[in-house]
Amino acid sequence: MLGLGDLKETRFYQDAFADGEQVGEQRGIEQGLQQANRQAVRGMMQVGLSLETIAQALNLPLEVVRQWAEDNNED
Repeated sequence: MLGLGDLKETRFYQDAFADGEQVGEQRGIEQGLQQANRQAVRGMMQVGLSLETIAQALNLPLEVVRQWAEDNNED
């Protein structure tokens, strides 16, 4: 019967673990980028840039910038 230690030695387990690790890392990167973009939107709004200009500068859809701006106003 396979024990947990034996299972961890299998190619399937190692591949699945590596895939899970990669997915988690990618999600972390995406969340960090989104947080940085939200902060950039907040800062650009504070200096008076239009939402259209912000969207263009950050290469983001205008609707995303509008939503984040609304979220900022609710804080």
